[in-house]
Amino acid sequence: MKTLTKAEEQIMQVLWKLGPSFVKDMIEEMPEPRPHYNTISTLVKILVEKGFVSFKAYGKSHQYYALITKEEYSHKTVKNLVKGYFEGSFSNMVSFFVKEKDMSVSDLEKLLQQIKQAKNNEK
Repeated sequence: MKTLTKAEEQIMQVLWKLGPSFVKDMIEEMPEPRPHYNTISTLVKILVEKGFVSFKAYGKSHQYYALITKEEYSHKTVKNLVKGYFEGSFSNMVSFFVKEKDMSVSDLEKLLQQIKQAKNNEK
């Protein structure tokens, strides 16, 4: 899967939130100062070329929609992050957050509980 630029990811976040949308709808959802219509239109066309977005044509207007869910993209992004920065090890990633004090004991306990629950569901 290709990676998204920050601007492309911002457009995807809007599409995931709104669902199928016209460019004008996406612009209204953007924070101030809102980007120009042509900027959003260009970014959406790039997302279509990359295979993240498709559209339905209504005359000259196009309604765009995401071809990948937020969950699918998040999953791939996290896997790439772990592979690229933590030697492919999720335990190295968790260890990093513990050492940086970004993860509390309570967070670790919740994570362990989720792991145990997932393992039990596999049986």
